[in-house]
Amino acid sequence: MSLVVLALVVAAFQEGAAASPAPLALVGARLIPLVGPEIASGTLVIDGGVIAHVGPLDSTPIPAGAVIRDVSGMVILPGLVDTHSHIGEVEGGDSSSPIQPAVRVLDSIDVRDPSFQRARAGGITTVNIMPGSGHLLSGQTIYLKLRAGDTIEELAIRTKEGALAGGMKMANGTNSRRDPPFPGTRAKSAALVRERFIAAQEYARKMQDADPEKRPARDLALEALGECLSGERIVHHHTHRHDDILTVLRLREEFGLRVVLHHVSDAWKVADEIAAAGVPSSLIMIDSPGGKLEAMGLRWESARVLAEAGGKLCFHTDDGITDSRLFLRSAALAARAGLARETALAALTLEAARMLDLGERCGSLEVGKDADFVLLSGDPLSLYTQVQETWVEGKRVFDRADPADRLFAVGGPGAGSRFLSECCGGDEEDQ
Repeated sequence: MSLVVLALVVAAFQEGAAASPAPLALVGARLIPLVGPEIASGTLVIDGGVIAHVGPLDSTPIPAGAVIRDVSGMVILPGLVDTHSHIGEVEGGDSSSPIQPAVRVLDSIDVRDPSFQRARAGGITTVNIMPGSGHLLSGQTIYLKLRAGDTIEELAIRTKEGALAGGMKMANGTNSRRDPPFPGTRAKSAALVRERFIAAQEYARKMQDADPEKRPARDLALEALGECLSGERIVHHHTHRHDDILTVLRLREEFGLRVVLHHVSDAWKVADEIAAAGVPSSLIMIDSPGGKLEAMGLRWESARVLAEAGGKLCFHTDDGITDSRLFLRSAALAARAGLARETALAALTLEAARMLDLGERCGSLEVGKDADFVLLSGDPLSLYTQVQETWVEGKRVFDRADPADRLFAVGGPGAGSRFLSECCGGDEEDQ
């Protein structure tokens, strides 16, 4: 090997080594892994964006050359997973039709909007961003990791096959009942949904059976509905009232859909039916139940009643209905109403990840999973606890000690405006 070639090899090796940061060991914190008992004083080792080791302080190996950081007195919880968010000024379908499955929310999300950094300030590391609920079907959702990035592609989660990960947003109840072409009644709403799914079934059969040269013209809307019928795409279904919940379960049975129920204000009334169907629920826990008529039956006890019936549950913000910075409070409210502590914490993390088909990647502190976690000042169910740091795939994306990040946690000029936050700083005392 010539000296020139040898020099190039050494340079390439050095460049690769520089590009790979040393492992990081966080030691002394109380760990809440979610897949086992809490660890009073533990060690969490991150290497290459994933969790390399996790366990008690005195028995967990730390790789040679690792950066060791003492975080004694803090609590480390898996990154929070929000299964229902509207951050990024997202938009979905328009008023031309009540069912618009070809619409993709990824084409309307502003990832530089301050709402993203406020979500990071709340400890949220993964989100399902959805269009609104003013349609029977308002478009395709997208699952994002809240990495530090400036484009939707940098934040998007992809499946093993390389496709963008996401579900389909549907709704029933009062929101979608409007003047034509929208339905005026609950019965008409269900009828329209049936018609479109039947059309999607027929389209799939024609595409499969037809000669390649005589296939029907490509239909993006029916293709997307076909992904729901095949189970490839989860239906995230807004529903509040007990009878509306049962309608969703009925449609799910008719078409074999994979469904996650969202909001389910009346879940406590039909918990046995939800559990028997094996359908998970994503609940919203608001401080002051009430407001819209179909949500008047909302109770904090729904989570406990669902769990006792054997149902799977998680929580969501519906941001801005619940501010992303206050997401931990959802678990606290449910625990106050009798939900077991372990179930409440899993509902913010592991169970939520599973409802997005991401349970193998995130939601718990386990070796091999993405290093998504939150450093807290105290117990996650305490009103006085603050998110100190948020990490996504081994990189810190929020640090309360940094005045620029602290702004999004506590508010002030620039916290709500993308333009102010990009151009105007100021002393922390002025914020």
